[in-house]
Amino acid sequence: MTSTGLRRRAAPHTRPADLATAHAVFGCLVREVAAPAGAVTVTPDEVRVRLGATGVVLRCAVTRVSPVGAHRYHGPVRHRLDGGRWAGVDAERLAGLVAAELTARTGRDNPEFIGQVLASRDVVARLLAGRPAADPTPTGDAALDAYVASEQSLVLGHPHHPTPKWRSGDPDGWRAYAPELRAAFRLHWLAVPDDLVAEAGPVEELLAALDPPRPPAGHLALPVHPWQLALVPPADPRVRRLGPAGAPVRPTASVRTLYSPDADLFVKTSLHVRITNCLRKNARYELTGAVALTGLLAGIPLPDGVALLAEPAYRTVDSPGADEAYGTILRTGLRAHLRPGQTPVLAAALAAAPLPVTDPVGWWRRYVGLLAPAVLYAWLRHGVVHEPHLQNVVVVRDADGHPARMLLRDLEGVKLDTSRWTAWPDGVPRQAGYSADDSRRRVVYCLFVNHLAGVCGALADARPGIEPDLWREVRAVVSAVAAELNDPPELRALLAGDPLVAKANLLVRWRRDADRAAPFVPVPNPFGARR
Repeated sequence: MTSTGLRRRAAPHTRPADLATAHAVFGCLVREVAAPAGAVTVTPDEVRVRLGATGVVLRCAVTRVSPVGAHRYHGPVRHRLDGGRWAGVDAERLAGLVAAELTARTGRDNPEFIGQVLASRDVVARLLAGRPAADPTPTGDAALDAYVASEQSLVLGHPHHPTPKWRSGDPDGWRAYAPELRAAFRLHWLAVPDDLVAEAGPVEELLAALDPPRPPAGHLALPVHPWQLALVPPADPRVRRLGPAGAPVRPTASVRTLYSPDADLFVKTSLHVRITNCLRKNARYELTGAVALTGLLAGIPLPDGVALLAEPAYRTVDSPGADEAYGTILRTGLRAHLRPGQTPVLAAALAAAPLPVTDPVGWWRRYVGLLAPAVLYAWLRHGVVHEPHLQNVVVVRDADGHPARMLLRDLEGVKLDTSRWTAWPDGVPRQAGYSADDSRRRVVYCLFVNHLAGVCGALADARPGIEPDLWREVRAVVSAVAAELNDPPELRALLAGDPLVAKANLLVRWRRDADRAAPFVPVPNPFGARR
């Protein structure tokens, strides 16, 4: 308290939301701009960068130095002023310095960028201020309540994205649907004439678990995100509103995918909202592709302890525009994969904070031994490219907290390596194909850099100094897979020390490109041989 009795307000660059935003922007700057240019200096205490186009020098303290460049930052980012003095910078000033550097480097401007960084910061501030201390609507099922809590825990978002919580629209429009605010609500339903419905799979059987309203004769019920109906009201007078009904749903980390614990069903809705980079709508090829890939992948084995959450059905309005506005994919639930005493948790929640476990090396050996072989075998044996980033994997833990099973999800991210599929499978849209190079980049980034580096870092935050031991375990698992697969060149290169790659979220946001056009940048290989 000051002498006047008023509490001193924290400087903007020290407030939690601003710090988190500045750390994310600085981390992107280090990974995507400065490190590839050799303009980063890392010590046990800080990371310092010099921006070549503008001459700006920045630094930030670290609590953990990561061998893959995923450092844990602490305190404000500081800017070296004329005369050598250092000054803390808030997220707005940092975004401006980054914008000036990228404009000079690329020759293009992005008038949205600074505003999006600040909007993301403001969302984080709103979430921190408004998040309930406990779930106001628990089900009483301890395992599923813990799972929902993990999905709704990611207040700060992706640590290597410059605008991780930016979402288009008025905040008053999304508060009721924010997973971080522990939201729960009911789906809204449309009655669609039978001859205006496109669908595949056991839609009625799956929807019955949601307790849908009864549509008029000659119509079928279609669940829609209530936010979407506010954004895109039905234009066709033949489509009727039935209102909110059915089992409550909980928004997951993706915002638009909703989980009903009562029905044990996921509903992946279309949502005409830009979240981080993209408009989150289900294109028709994604609807048909989900069902086709579900059928295809049913015949491709996964190792024991790993399973896929299938997407066996979709329903939409079969008219131009409305098909993307109201396209809905149904994804199977969690209960079939749980044994007594087991608890599912989103992998991203494990990586978001220090992860204390009694035997971190043994815990990690089990974790990597479940996940990495499944992804690598699927790719190199079967040409199936999973996208196992932290938001696409559910970890099932036993009563002692040890990894017991891995559940892969979201078939939108599953692709087929076209170099390994000489005959294209019937029904799978061509948009589900990746070249050999794209396949390698996606697997290396999602598995090693996004996922394993994130959880590895959380273990190391709880047990400083253990990270080299953990990466040796990763190398042992990859070596065993390589031996089983007769030393494929893709794994031979990784084990020899070829750099890993990371998706360049800052650069793709600066260019205002779609996610699929994101460039990749090299990052150090923490488990390969030294080159």
